[in-house]
Amino acid sequence: MKDIDHNFVKSLNDCGKRKIPFVFLIDFLAQKPVVWRLEEINPMEVLYDFNGFTNSKKAIDPGYGEDFHFRKSPVSFEVYQQKFDHVVINLRAGNSFLVNLSVPTPIETSLSLKDIFHYSKAPYRFWLKDQFVCFSPEIFIKIHGKRISSFPMKGTIDASFPNAENVILSDPKEAAEHATIVDLIRNDISIIAEKVWVERYRYIEPVHTYQKTLLQVSSEIAGILPDNFDGEFGDLLMKLLPAGSISGAPKPSTLQIIKDAEGYDRGYYTGVMGYFDGENFESAVMIRYIENQNGKLVFKSGGGITAKSDARSEYQEIIDKVYLPFAHVPSAVL
Repeated sequence: MKDIDHNFVKSLNDCGKRKIPFVFLIDFLAQKPVVWRLEEINPMEVLYDFNGFTNSKKAIDPGYGEDFHFRKSPVSFEVYQQKFDHVVINLRAGNSFLVNLSVPTPIETSLSLKDIFHYSKAPYRFWLKDQFVCFSPEIFIKIHGKRISSFPMKGTIDASFPNAENVILSDPKEAAEHATIVDLIRNDISIIAEKVWVERYRYIEPVHTYQKTLLQVSSEIAGILPDNFDGEFGDLLMKLLPAGSISGAPKPSTLQIIKDAEGYDRGYYTGVMGYFDGENFESAVMIRYIENQNGKLVFKSGGGITAKSDARSEYQEIIDKVYLPFAHVPSAVL
């Protein structure tokens, strides 16, 4: 994070202080951040919908009107296990308590990235022409007045699994993983806020796909910004990034483990996207992400690994997270 573009930070600070609305992207390593004032955005190049704050006007028929296919080709379990084992060795050596391990999954679909943006039922969506589409369910931070809140997601299960909600909430590995992230986020928020508390702990949210419904476990951590905070969103973000839920704890050593284990460039995946409307600031973690790589599509997904994690379960989780969040697509071809 030391190489962050200072012009980007200055732009966010200036717009925040002057209450000028903007939209922004920050990649995982904060090497290619972008900020647009609203009047600068060309909807032929950039589309966004952040919980209803949007420049997208297109209405989509909920039946989608045509057949489409969506096929995924995950890495083999053997390839995943090599990455997993590297992470676990470091966890057992005490180099980290929790590591978010991700992998790229090649996919094939007859839909364009722009189609996926329009069809997706997700609260935070972004499309960058010829580059990627993101349809994230995870809030990073919200700021309303002096109140700041963060909503880390950690823990996923297929809702059709018998007694799924109780299973995931009573799983000791999942509980430990979630507690670690809540503690990390609480510490991060305390860097910038004068008072910090956990508003809600381990609540369940459903995420609907055209194949199945997943249950995600989230918490809400809140704080009060100091009276002298005056819209310095650039400085604030640099103190919080990368997001704890998609890196791990402690961050510096965990980032090195991620780099060594993953062996690929996350890019904007697991970065942060968001907006400021002149009064309110809202952002999301860039998970559920499809990238165009020289005409081939890659879906990047991951999950948190602890020393107690089971490789097979974690492997299945990264596959389950490769989905399209369409509420109902009767004509889909899998």
